[in-house]
Order: sequence, then C-alpha cells, then structure tokens
Amino acid sequence: MTADRDRQLERVHLVGIGGAGMSGIARILLARGRQVSGSDARDSRTVLALRAQGASIGIGHHAENLDLLDQEPTAVVVSTAIRPDNPELLAAEERGITVLRRAEALAGLMADHRVACVAGTHGKTSTTSMLTVALQHCRVDPSFAIGGDLNESGANAHHGDGGTFIAEADESDGSFLAFSPSVAVVTNVEPDHLDHHGTAEAYTEVFQDFIGRVEPGGVLIACSDDPGAKALADQAESTGVRVRRYGAGATADGDARLVGYRAEQGVGVVSVELVGVSSEPVDVQVAVPGEHMAANAVAALLAGLELGAPLEGMLEGLAAFGGVRRRFEFKGRVNGIRVYDDYAHHPTEVAAQLRAARPVAGTGRLVVVFQPHLFSRTAAFAAEFAEALGLADEVVVLDVYGAREDPQPGVTGKLISDAIPLPPESVHFEPSFTDAGPRVAGLVRPGDLVLTMGAGDVTMLGPEILSELDRAAGSGGNGSGEEQG
Repeated sequence: MTADRDRQLERVHLVGIGGAGMSGIARILLARGRQVSGSDARDSRTVLALRAQGASIGIGHHAENLDLLDQEPTAVVVSTAIRPDNPELLAAEERGITVLRRAEALAGLMADHRVACVAGTHGKTSTTSMLTVALQHCRVDPSFAIGGDLNESGANAHHGDGGTFIAEADESDGSFLAFSPSVAVVTNVEPDHLDHHGTAEAYTEVFQDFIGRVEPGGVLIACSDDPGAKALADQAESTGVRVRRYGAGATADGDARLVGYRAEQGVGVVSVELVGVSSEPVDVQVAVPGEHMAANAVAALLAGLELGAPLEGMLEGLAAFGGVRRRFEFKGRVNGIRVYDDYAHHPTEVAAQLRAARPVAGTGRLVVVFQPHLFSRTAAFAAEFAEALGLADEVVVLDVYGAREDPQPGVTGKLISDAIPLPPESVHFEPSFTDAGPRVAGLVRPGDLVLTMGAGDVTMLGPEILSELDRAAGSGGNGSGEEQG
C-alpha cells in the first residue's frame, strides 16, 4: 500500500457499511488493525457481525455518524448507491475529509499483492468465489473481496497471509478502472447498467479500458463463446496483452476447450482439453448445476493456474466448492415442494439459471417468482426478461425493486408479465409484496421447484413461502430442512 493511501485508510468511515461490497472492505480493514466506523439504513446480521469485530456503526444516515470514532476519519468511503445529498457525504466534503469510491478503497487494500480480478456482465461473483475456494484448497491463503457470501466460510471478504488478492471487479459504474490486475478474467460482455453508461457502446468501452489496466506481463482470460468477451480478447491480443481463452471455441495454445458437459445428481461435470497443459482431457466438477456454472469453473481453473496453483489441487478445490449465497441456493422443502433462491437480474442470467434448474426440477413444474431490479433496467429489457421467463412453467412477477432509482411513470412489473409467452393462466402479476408469499404457496403443488429470483428483497420470500406451505400442510415446520435433490 502506498504511504498516502495507507494514511488515508487509517481511520475509515463507510457509508452503507452493511452492503455486500462495503462490508467486505470493512472486514479487511478491521483484520488489518484499522479503525472502522460506518452507517446503514437498518440493522442486519452483517451490521451485527461487523460490530462484533470492532466497527462502530450508526443506524440511519446522519452527519454526526462521522464522530463515532475517537478521532475524525481519515477517509469516508461511498458507493454509487449513495446519493449526492447524503448528509454524511455532505459533512465529509464540508470538513475536507478525503472521500473515496468503494473501488478506490479496495484498490488501496490490494497494494503490495499480486491481483486477480474477475469481471463480466454475468458470473463474476460465482467465478471469483470458485477461484478463491480452489486456491484455499491448494493451501494458498488469498485476501479476497466478493459480492456474495461463500457457503464455506459465510463471509464475502478476508485478509489472507498470502501475497495474492482476489477481487470481483464491478463494471456497473466503471469503478473497476481503479484496479491494475496481473490476472484479469472477463466472463462475458453484454449491455447492462445503461442508467450509468448510457449506451451499449459506452458499456463495452469501459471493458476495453479495464483491459488497458492489466499490468505489463499480465494475462487476460476470456470466454471465446461470448461475442463481447471474444471481441475484447482479440483486441487485447492485438495490443500485446497475453490472452488465454476458454469455451467450446477455444483452440490456441494454453486455451481450455470445453468438449462436453453432463449433469450427475445435481453436480455439473465439464470435460476440458487444456491445450499445452495436459495431454488428456480433464473433468472439472462443480456442485452448482448449469453449463454456465461449469464454464465459470473453467475460467477459475485457468486463473488459478496462472497464479501458480497446481492442476490437481485446483480440480479438487473446484469439486469441493459449495456455492455462494443467493446463487441457486437451496432454502428448504415442504410437502415435496423445493424452494431455491437466485440473484439473477439480467435476461441472460435468468435464462441460463432457468435452463440449469429445469433438470433439477425433474418431473415437477418450474415455478419462478421474479422481481425486476431498477426501473431503467426493466424499461430497457422488458421484452428480453419476458422471453427468458417463458422457459418456466409458472411465473409470478413482482413489482420493480427501485433500489437507488426514482419510479418511472408506466414502468412496473406488468411490462414483463404481459409479454411472457406462456398461457395467461400460468402468468401472474403480483404488485403487493405482502401478498406474494401466500399467493405462490397457493399456486404450487407437490413435486414443484420454486425459484425466487432477482437482486432486490425477493430473497426474503423463500422462508415465507416455506412457512405458508408448512401451515397449509399442518406439519409443524420442516421448512428449513436440508434435504436436496
């Protein structure tokens, strides 16, 4: 860490400390002995855990939260979710305290480490998580910061003893341009976050700028089957960046060519030819179903090899990977009805996860409860969401989770539900979040697989649906059961 940034991160106040990205930074700072304060809109298990680790946290956003530490903060960290009129941000600016974006603070924590960053429109959390767990299995102790909690540790960040730092690189606001990785992974490039970037061209350009941040002698690992990532890899290679590709279309020396995928009792196995690495195809196993997850595992494998991990150790570590919270996460079973939860909030992600869930559903129906995320994303991709949701048997669409955005006239979940290509009796628009759990419970029958899906608070519905089913069955409560399959 440079001396200036080291001083800036001596006493840090994080606005929205309970969020996935901010809480990870707080955990690492605390582990490094730094003083940490913060604020959040409400108490949560994350806030409680950070308090237990030594953070001083206020509930609600108030200027006086900057005085939670004995001395004034040396830096205030904010994310793009924090509005310009936030009282803590305004107070920091008035006092002349350094204000850092979340990615700038994370970049400071990466200093003096070999950095691997995983970027992409979809799959970056899962790929970062797989790489982290596999490296840990190889007895490497990397520092890491991920946008989701690992099932193994229950944490989204860690200060490791090794000299490696693994990070999920968020392109939503272009802030990943603060990073300078020696290993960069790009899973795919599809238009998203147009509320910030404005156009698809601008969104693609920020990935091009990211590749320009790869350290001299570093490497780009990119999916050859995704048109956006393939074009990015070709461009990077033309500028002298070393590139390794993975996918069915990968053929060059050092590439990983996927030659077959099979699902075995809920476990995905992909056969891979590691050109120039192994004389025989290797099987890469991952406990989370779906060809998209298998491809993510291969990306993690290549990244681990680039970081010096052994092939056999990486394969064993990937097979031991237990998943990430909110990535096809099993929530429970009642009366033969299984409930899962997933973070998918882009049409491509929704379609990929529904295809992966279909064989898990078996002979039962696939029932999806989808909550659109952001008014701008809903308006831009309503038709694409509808087409993706048409892969299910029964769909309940909730109203839009606005997050940081103000409502847009005429933009509701009904834009999506009205266009889903299923029989009308199989599509339901439910604008009341309170009524959603009972309504879903009344629709399902034994053998069904229910999947709550979206980036908002839809994740809260899984336990509620299980409770409603429990009540209807009169069973007295096995909704938190661990049985899967």
